[in-house]
Amino acid sequence: MIPGGEVIGVGVDAVDVERFRTVLGRRRGFAERVFTAAERAEAGSRHDPVPGLAARFAAKEAVMKSLSVGLGAFDFADVEVVRGEGGAPALSVTGRAAALAEERAVGGWHVSLTHTASVAMAIAVAYR
Repeated sequence: MIPGGEVIGVGVDAVDVERFRTVLGRRRGFAERVFTAAERAEAGSRHDPVPGLAARFAAKEAVMKSLSVGLGAFDFADVEVVRGEGGAPALSVTGRAAALAEERAVGGWHVSLTHTASVAMAIAVAYR
């Protein structure tokens, strides 16, 4: 149990930063399909946006895992990493992702992101 509810699902994902950099460079339009305009703008304000984008990509996949669904269940941009209280990462879930969360009675999310120069990781916890 966590304060305010029971855990519905937990997801974790790790992304190789250099491999993700290659994907971003080779697949035109990939960033626009996967990330919201706000996520791209926030990452673009950094010296190297790729580690932060890789961590956000990991968060989107971690949300899928926390809902026990796979790729294609919802659009990646349906999950947005936003700044919560005090600047901590938080999730905004819309579209098909929100519909799936509602079906599973998700009342809220906890998310944690981290990255080094080589690996980005995220954990998402869905709770009632």
